[in-house]
Amino acid sequence: MRLPGLARPSAGRSSLVGRLVILAVAWSLTVLLLAGVALSVFFAQAELSRFDTELSETVEGLLAGTRVEGGVIQAPAGSDQRALRAFSGSYWQVLTVEPPGRGQLVTSRSLWDRTLPVPPAVLANLARTPGENVAFEIQGPLKKPLRAVAMQGRLADISAPVIFMAAEDRTDVNRDIRTFDATIAIALVVLGAGLIAAVIVQVRVGLQPLFALRREVAAVRTGRSERIDGDYPTELQPLANELNALMAHTQEVVERQRTHVGNLAHALKTPLSVLLTEAGQQPGPLAEVVTRQAQTMGQHVDHHLRRARAAARAQGQGERTQVAPVLEDLSRTLEKIFRGKVSSVDWECPEDLYFLGERQDLLEIAGNVMENACKWCGGRVRVEADAADARHLRLVVEDDGQGLHADQHRQVLKRGVRLDEQIPGSGLGLAIVDELTRAYGGSVALDCSAIGGLKVILVLPRAEP
Repeated sequence: MRLPGLARPSAGRSSLVGRLVILAVAWSLTVLLLAGVALSVFFAQAELSRFDTELSETVEGLLAGTRVEGGVIQAPAGSDQRALRAFSGSYWQVLTVEPPGRGQLVTSRSLWDRTLPVPPAVLANLARTPGENVAFEIQGPLKKPLRAVAMQGRLADISAPVIFMAAEDRTDVNRDIRTFDATIAIALVVLGAGLIAAVIVQVRVGLQPLFALRREVAAVRTGRSERIDGDYPTELQPLANELNALMAHTQEVVERQRTHVGNLAHALKTPLSVLLTEAGQQPGPLAEVVTRQAQTMGQHVDHHLRRARAAARAQGQGERTQVAPVLEDLSRTLEKIFRGKVSSVDWECPEDLYFLGERQDLLEIAGNVMENACKWCGGRVRVEADAADARHLRLVVEDDGQGLHADQHRQVLKRGVRLDEQIPGSGLGLAIVDELTRAYGGSVALDCSAIGGLKVILVLPRAEP
C-alpha cells in the first residue's frame, strides 16, 4: 500500500544510458551484418572465379588440341585423369551446332554414355559472342550440380560452328562457401558480443562524471554537502558551476525570506504587546475583549509565521537532523511536565534515521503530537520512528486514552478546533503539525491505536545517514 504523500515513480521514462547503448549496438550490428554479407558474397565470387578460370583453361586446351581427320572431330586425350574415370565429376565435350541427329559429339570417358545439356539461352549467348567463354550452371550425371564453361569456335573442314565445353562438380565449392559462411558468422557473433560489451563499458565509463554529478547534487539536497566541489569534464563543469550558483541564489532568497519573516514578527508583535499592556492597565469589559482578541491574534500570528519559516526552510538547501536525540529530549521533557499523569513515554527509533530538515521544525512537529498524546492519554504514550522508504521516514505516536471517532479525525486537524474545552490549549497543535508536515512535502494521518487511544502517523522527508 502506498503511503500518503509518497510519489509514485514515473513510468515509461527513457534512460540516457539505454538510448546510447541501443543506438551504438544497433549501428554496430548493422555494420557487422553488412560486412558479413559482403564477405560471403566476395568469397563466393572469388571461388567461382577461380573455378571458372580452371574450366576456361580446359576449354582453351580443347580448342587448341582438337583436330579434324576425314571430317571427323578428334579431341585431345587431356592430362586430367579424372576425365577418364566414369562420373568422376570432371567432364568435357565437343559438339557441332547442327540439327539433331546430324551433328558430331565427342565426350570425355567420365561422361560414359551421357552428354552435358546446353540450355537454349546459353546456345543463343554463345552464338552472339563467338570466341568468348560463357559460364553457366547445369545438372550433370547422377544429378550433381555442375559449373560449366563453354565457347563457340570453328574447326577446319567443319562448316558448322563447334562448341567446346568443360564442366566440373561444384559440390566441393559449395561446401567451401558454406564453411566460410559458418566461420564468418561465428566470428561476427563473437565480435558483436565483444562490441556490445565494449559499448556498455564505454557508455558507463563515459557517463561516470554525470553519475558523480548526480550523487553530489543528491548530497547537497540531503544536507551532506553544501556545494558541488567535484572536478568535471569541460562539458559538465559549466553545469556544475550553474548549479552552485543556483543553490547560492536559492540560499540567499531563503535568508531574505527569513529576515522578512523576522521583521514581520517584530512589526506585528510590538503593537499587540502594546494593546495587551494598555488593556491590562484599564480593567473593564472592553479591556477583557481587547485582551482576548489580542491574544488570539498573537496565536494566529505565531502560527502563520511558524508556517512561513518552515516553508522557507523547506525550499532551502537540505539540512539533516538525527531523529533519536530529538525524541529522547522530548520524552524527558514531557515526562517532567506531565508528572503524575504520564507514567512513561516509550519511544523507539534507529540511530541512523535522519530527518531532512531543521531540528527546530522536527521538535515542533513531534513535540505537538507527543504533547497532545500526553494530554489525552490514560497514562501511557508510545512513539515509534522508522524508515518508510529510501526518501521518507514514518513517525507514529499512540496513546491509551479514549481516542476519537473516525468522523472526528479530519475535524481535529482544522485550525482552532478543540473537542474538549476542559483541556487547556488553543486548538492549533495538530493544525500546526499538519501544515508544517505538508510544507515539507509530508502527510498526517489519524487512526485508532492498538493500545486504546489515538494513533497519529506522520510521513516526513528522510535524509541519508
